[in-house]
Amino acid sequence: MKPKYKRVLLKLSGESLAGNEKHGIDFDTVLKFCEPVKKLVDMGVEVAIVVGGGNFWRGRSSGQMDRTRADHMGMLATVINALGVADALEQFDLQVRVQTAISMQQVAEPYIRNRAVRHLEKGRVVVFGCGTGNPFFSTDTAAALRAAEIEADIILKATMVDGVYDSDPKKNPDAKKFKTLTFQEVLNQNLGVMDSTAAAICKDNNIPIIVFSLDNPQNIVSAVCGEDIGTLVK
Repeated sequence: MKPKYKRVLLKLSGESLAGNEKHGIDFDTVLKFCEPVKKLVDMGVEVAIVVGGGNFWRGRSSGQMDRTRADHMGMLATVINALGVADALEQFDLQVRVQTAISMQQVAEPYIRNRAVRHLEKGRVVVFGCGTGNPFFSTDTAAALRAAEIEADIILKATMVDGVYDSDPKKNPDAKKFKTLTFQEVLNQNLGVMDSTAAAICKDNNIPIIVFSLDNPQNIVSAVCGEDIGTLVK
């Protein structure tokens, strides 16, 4: 297989890192996700990763708590995940750099766009933590923003379902799966691929997204090689 894309941004949800544990990090699961990243790097693909933090904390479901503080807690949760993913990648002998949108020099590099691009050009995997560094923005928006900044060819949105449906396939057995969608359709139909801010960034910057299932981690490689999996949004 030959890669179709040169530089990709992989979005991993926090929930996916928890595996069957549903909370925290299941390191065996993380290793399974990192193995295909090793294959991509060996194929010459430049890989950046944005991680969520929902396996530890979700700011938007924090009840009476101040939203800004709750979101800052969520950003810190993404750093825990970013460090876990980095460790797993290093076990495959990959060179990895963690960059965070909130400065914490003893733990990771601060996010600097030119430095991130240079790492990618040298074959290093860059893991972005802390989302955008601002409250009220999701890690999906962070993925779209970082993809635009580093000029990624595509966003790989690895989820727990095998594409985008017109309704929840777990609740509706007749749910229709989309093979392709436009960002305008995603926005108009409120399909939940990602939040509207993230979708608008991708639309304005012509960054396509492939939404696919992580049940088979090798789907990451298949998506980059242009195989017909999941749903393509462009």
